[in-house]
Amino acid sequence: MARQIITTANAPSSPLYSQGVKAGPHVLVSGIVGIDPSTGGLAGSTVQAQTRQALRNCEAILQAGGAGLDDVIEVGVLLTDPADFAGLNEEYARWFPSEPPTRYVAKLGVELPGLLVSIRMTAFVG
Repeated sequence: MARQIITTANAPSSPLYSQGVKAGPHVLVSGIVGIDPSTGGLAGSTVQAQTRQALRNCEAILQAGGAGLDDVIEVGVLLTDPADFAGLNEEYARWFPSEPPTRYVAKLGVELPGLLVSIRMTAFVG
């Protein structure tokens, strides 16, 4: 099965990983953080602001791969501080208000200054 690398200027990027990959009917989005691609800086200092931007970034990558949030079947979330779980859920519920995809949340093992959340997704566009 051929794979297609997904890139967009509407989300942060790195030479160390692909923003996303389309393989067959699946679009996989890398762990994306709350960096605003227009400024290159974190979108804010709260988990809600960073979650909002991370989800915007994921949505942009999905769209570049021919998918949307309605196609998402799994979301993985890494939090720097488990105490931010309620704030994450507060923002996340706005993006997936009904029939949400499967999800897991774990503690991010790497400490990066100011970084509170990382989100990855898998979508099915079959």
